[in-house]
Amino acid sequence: MTTEREPAPSIPAPSSVAPAVAAATDPASGSAAPSPIRDYLSKRGSGRIADNSFAALMLLCACSIFAIVAFIFWILVVRSHLSLVQFGWKFFSRAAWDPVSGDFGALPFIYGTLATSFLALLMAVPLALGVAVFVTELCPKPLRAPISFLTELLAAIPSVVYGLWGVFVLVPLMRNVIGPFLSKTLGWTGFFEGPNFGVGMLTAGIILAIMILPIISSLTRDIMLAVPNSQREGVLALGATRWEMIRVGVLRNSRIGIVGAVMLGLGRALGETMAVTMVIGNHPNISKSLFAPANTLASVIAGEFTEATGDLYLSALIEIGLALFLVTIIVNAIARLMVWAVTRGAPVGAA
Repeated sequence: MTTEREPAPSIPAPSSVAPAVAAATDPASGSAAPSPIRDYLSKRGSGRIADNSFAALMLLCACSIFAIVAFIFWILVVRSHLSLVQFGWKFFSRAAWDPVSGDFGALPFIYGTLATSFLALLMAVPLALGVAVFVTELCPKPLRAPISFLTELLAAIPSVVYGLWGVFVLVPLMRNVIGPFLSKTLGWTGFFEGPNFGVGMLTAGIILAIMILPIISSLTRDIMLAVPNSQREGVLALGATRWEMIRVGVLRNSRIGIVGAVMLGLGRALGETMAVTMVIGNHPNISKSLFAPANTLASVIAGEFTEATGDLYLSALIEIGLALFLVTIIVNAIARLMVWAVTRGAPVGAA
């Protein structure tokens, strides 16, 4: 039985293919027109002017940030020149604040700012760490998104709403329930003695703790998620418990970033104005008792700026603003560097 094989297709010789390809791809050839893409690119030009203009515009936008910060700093220095000449550096170590006689000192406000910020960190940091650890390591997956959303929602609430909540809810609670309990149990320490009107440094510290909680918690969660899973798996492979894995493999490797998150929260606490002004009592005194009313650098500006009639009085308030401006920039810069050291993959050794 014989089968007939179909004839193989004829393959043109290489010598005949090469001229055809060259004629189709060579735009200089008169026998073939250039492709539409080549024709479009040749007509639109190089675009160098557009690129350079766009780059210059973006550079101008970036430099405008530095210009704005420098302009604010210059205005604060110029407007506080009278107070700087009158009191010098002693302005920050004097406790006097007498607008009538023109005697000013920022020490009570520095004390109030540090006291309320320290109280806020003391209450917010453990809670924020607990929330971050639970969400990243222990929380069931269906609950992670709702808890993270509710935590970040606290940061979106305006500060005046926190202040109103503090005036109508926290102040009566502090005056009638929390204050008497602390005075009875911890009054021997000297921090919870004297008259308790509900407003004071402790009330302001609680408000600040609630306000900085979402900042510290969200940043800590992101930093903990940046720790490689190999760290967790290696610690568990050595026979560690889940708590030991979190402590050694996660927290220890992200401790620099956590410190940076805490300092960012501190920067928010230092500059908070409206909520603190509404619950701190606004009195320029230095007292050991946390029930005593006080003032902060931000609250004294908000509370007395409209009452400043003399040039020296106004200059002293602006100098307080200059000090707060510099402190906030320094604290936030250090915090950003610490967070960057972790999230950008900088080596962080586990001690």
